[in-house]
Amino acid sequence: MTAPASDSDRARAVRRITLFSLATNFVLSLAQIAVGIFAHAFSLIADASHTLADIVADLVVLFAAARAARPADPDHPYGHGRIETAASLFLGALLVVVGAGFLWAAGERLQMPADQLPTLHPGALFMALCTLLAKEALFRFGMRAGKRLDAPVLIANAWHARSDAASSLVVAIGIAGSLLGAPFLEPLGAALVGFLILIMGLKIGRRALGELIDTGLPPGELARIEATVRAVPGVLDMHELRTRRMSSHVLCDLHVLVAPRLSVTEGHAIADAVWASIHRAHPHIDEVLVHIDTENDLDQRTPAPHPPPARDEFLAASRRAWGEDNALSHWLAAHPEQLQLHYRERALEALILLPATGAPALAQPGDELFARLHAQLPTLRHLSFYRENDTP
Repeated sequence: MTAPASDSDRARAVRRITLFSLATNFVLSLAQIAVGIFAHAFSLIADASHTLADIVADLVVLFAAARAARPADPDHPYGHGRIETAASLFLGALLVVVGAGFLWAAGERLQMPADQLPTLHPGALFMALCTLLAKEALFRFGMRAGKRLDAPVLIANAWHARSDAASSLVVAIGIAGSLLGAPFLEPLGAALVGFLILIMGLKIGRRALGELIDTGLPPGELARIEATVRAVPGVLDMHELRTRRMSSHVLCDLHVLVAPRLSVTEGHAIADAVWASIHRAHPHIDEVLVHIDTENDLDQRTPAPHPPPARDEFLAASRRAWGEDNALSHWLAAHPEQLQLHYRERALEALILLPATGAPALAQPGDELFARLHAQLPTLRHLSFYRENDTP
């Protein structure tokens, strides 16, 4: 898998492709109107109006691509990619409206008497076929570019071009049917294409809406991400893997379980390794937030009635329990790095590291110190003392 293009390069490519589509649609609409008036083909003029809707869609794409490429700012810390999503939603809605319009117009034409249909010039059929080929070429060009750049807004616009090609096909069939004496073919084909356009618009709109409401990646891709994370050394387990899309970007956050007594720096190093592994194996994922856990906290979603104390609370409780003039309490306050606190299962385990020299002697046995402190701190489960020459 190739690395994704930068936002600026991607925005320039989207702009270039959209400008080409814009120019093509404008030339086609002028030609359709001119030939439609000359050949008395109202369907060509109507199709030209449909083509003009493409111009509006292209302008929306240009606006969305330029806005989405803007860098993140304090008001938009994750960037502006959702502007593309909103544009895709707009184009999906436009397809729905166009498809419904075809169905409505086709129903009305099916009820018209045959003698009310105009006599057409054969040049109208030639123009309709040229429009059909041009629209199909725009569809294939836009679809390839949209997949290459991972740009949903280009894919949506390509399907819009396909809907125009389908409408041009209907116009061509209708004109050919009229020339051959079967005018009913035009409204019948229009009804079928209108239904297909309506369904496509619903699909595009559904995808854009799903992105706006933070729909996650498919289960298969989540399983591959999970396999990548579990292969990182130091990862014991993982949970709460969550993903969401923002245009061509994917944001991911997860909880990783590590050994409970690792140092903070080693836990951070494991988080960095998880981040790097995900980026290597899944380059389309841009943002990864790794939360380090020392135990599975899925069953600890409610606040503890008696949460274990923080460091300051522990030191204050030790002074109350052991006496304000206790040498060990004062020494711990001056050497906080010698106190290690481990939080497990909503309880506290404390380890006091006493160097071979410079540390005060224990005025009471360790068990008595623990009992006094436990009376102040009920969530204290274990208290250990280790001198530098002891073996833990």
